[in-house]
Amino acid sequence: MFDVEMLGEAPKNETEFEATLTTGQLFLELAKVILLALIIIIPVRAFLFQPFFVSGQSMEPSFDEGQYLVISEFGYKTTDALFGIPFGFTIRPHKDLHREDVTVFEYSKDPETFFIKRVIGLPGESIEIRRGRVVIYNSANPEGMFLDESGYLSREALLSLQDMPRVTLGENEYFLMGDNRGHSHDSRSFGPVKRERITGRVLLRAWPLDTVKIF
Repeated sequence: MFDVEMLGEAPKNETEFEATLTTGQLFLELAKVILLALIIIIPVRAFLFQPFFVSGQSMEPSFDEGQYLVISEFGYKTTDALFGIPFGFTIRPHKDLHREDVTVFEYSKDPETFFIKRVIGLPGESIEIRRGRVVIYNSANPEGMFLDESGYLSREALLSLQDMPRVTLGENEYFLMGDNRGHSHDSRSFGPVKRERITGRVLLRAWPLDTVKIF
């Protein structure tokens, strides 16, 4: 005689797993994802990078109005609070700024206003504008050195620069100027910028896409 096996529902594979999440469990998982994102994003936004939209014409032709920039703050920004909550200690800059770096800084007369300008003079140097050109005086060039700005200034900007008497920078001061010299409110009018007011250096031009560039 033959054994007859009754046909029925096939046994489930032991590795097969079925799980259903309740509405509460879904919200809990979503909350975990949001919390993790905040843990990552907040320090990045607070200490590493900040978005910046160019407003005005002072940095043309290098940066046009409406362009979206990413500013590197890590090592450049002085801060003692996170979103207004004090740390109890101060994080001070440890990265050097170099001539021709493009920086973002707080305007001394209005801390809520931020400007974007180029580093022209470094701490301890003297700056003069003579015959339409910037002259740098420092230990390496005690008699003065004409600054070559042909790499970022238009011919019009080079010819439109007004003469300026010599200005000597302090230990933590920088002389900052816009590339569009005839339409820039900068250190020529409001004086040197102290290091603690500089919040970062331009790292990336991210928008429009056809202008994307890493600096």
